[in-house]
Amino acid sequence: MSTTTAPHAPHAPRAPRALSAARTTATAARVLRQLRHDPRTIALMLLVPCVMLLLLRYVFDGSPRTFDNIGASLLGIFPLITMFLVTSIATLRERTSGTLERLLAMPLGKGDLIAGYALAFGALATVQSALATGLAVWFLGLDVTGSPWLLLLVALLDALLGTALGLFVSAFAASEFQAVQFMPAVIFPQLLLCGLFTPRSDMHPVLEAVSDVLPMSYAVDAMNEVLRHTDVTTTFVRDALIVAGCALLVLGLGAATLRRRTA
Repeated sequence: MSTTTAPHAPHAPRAPRALSAARTTATAARVLRQLRHDPRTIALMLLVPCVMLLLLRYVFDGSPRTFDNIGASLLGIFPLITMFLVTSIATLRERTSGTLERLLAMPLGKGDLIAGYALAFGALATVQSALATGLAVWFLGLDVTGSPWLLLLVALLDALLGTALGLFVSAFAASEFQAVQFMPAVIFPQLLLCGLFTPRSDMHPVLEAVSDVLPMSYAVDAMNEVLRHTDVTTTFVRDALIVAGCALLVLGLGAATLRRRTA
């Protein structure tokens, strides 16, 4: 007497690991290939900070010390702003076009996606920060006491923070216009409270307390440390670690917003 057994139900596809180097680099390569066909976006990321620094230098042509005082701070702020704008709009475009939905249906982890986007935009941020730092220090005569390489490091961290913020806020916008509208809500308060216009210690105590939890404040503080000290100070290390930690935290929050959407 023979017996038959019911066929086993097919196993559900195993969830991918949280992070894979191969999947991350493949995602980054795809994003870079897409950006290669968008020269206006590349120009916005790479050239606008340089143009702004050039304009600022000759706005203060009669008082070069003023450029020295605020140029280092803006060297970190400009990359953050441009990377925020470009990343939020580019990522939103992929969300609304259904690209992210299709990718999430594949054996691809959220960590792979977010790390791939961060790697691709981070590569462009490296080029952007190097161009802006080189222009400011070696062509516009920005006078810094410390190493220009430290300026480059902070500018890169700021650009990565802008990338992370852009990835995060893209989840809450339904159109590119709405993505741009997040700039006054996310960037402008930090710009006003970071200590660029007046020392944070001179602000109202409530505003000073708010500025203490905003990452741009520590980016400006780190730039000022390089501007004034020849050696790497403990304050600089603390500020740089805070900016890097904020970028990683926001990237984690951005990964949490990646989910499939149904029409």
